[in-house]
Amino acid sequence: MTSIAHQSVAELGGEWSILNRQRRDHVRLDELLHQLEGSEGQEQRAVLREINRLVFPHAFAEESVLWPALRRILPGDEGERLTLQVEQEHQEVNHLVVQLDSEEPSEEERRPVIERLIEVLREDVRDEEDELLPRLQELVPPAQLRALGLAWEAVRRTAPTRPHPTVARRPPGNALAGLPLTVIDRSRDVLDRGAERSTVPTARRLRGLSQALAGIAGRVERVGVMRVGEDPSTSVDDPRA
Repeated sequence: MTSIAHQSVAELGGEWSILNRQRRDHVRLDELLHQLEGSEGQEQRAVLREINRLVFPHAFAEESVLWPALRRILPGDEGERLTLQVEQEHQEVNHLVVQLDSEEPSEEERRPVIERLIEVLREDVRDEEDELLPRLQELVPPAQLRALGLAWEAVRRTAPTRPHPTVARRPPGNALAGLPLTVIDRSRDVLDRGAERSTVPTARRLRGLSQALAGIAGRVERVGVMRVGEDPSTSVDDPRA
């Protein structure tokens, strides 16, 4: 198999092929990870926010659209094995980002968490580009790759933008959680951006509203149906509880 990292857009099936859409996000992620490695303080937090806004919608769309398709297409238990490995990596990313967001560790304490986050994200990209997506390419014609790309892109653009480790990594739980968590996350994004541009009193109020929405998101995540479909290896209690 040839890694999708080394193929042209035409070889991947065209601009809207799921393979090309995936690689596009991976290229941007690599740029951000290089920025993260050389950053600290507020600059580091800004890069992390941008990574989160890229990674979590990307992963949600994979788990909702792409991985179920792979489990249907790949023979035997191959699809289950390959997608579960990636789901476990996604779950670790959720935990690492929650740790960075909720504990406010010192710079010395943050560094090993940041390093592990970078490592896991790069492992995830390698697993997808070198093994999982080339297997999909072998079995699916270009027209179907483009159809998957359109479906994945539609979900990605309307997906949650923050970590939700308690929600299932598989349908139907993640599909049921998608709409309420998307509304909450993207509302928080607006509030947080507003806080960054506001005076101190206004920023304090906006951040307070964002934290209130975070509490609502936590309650949504713990609704039982949001965990339906989860593989036991990625099913965990909320680390923030």
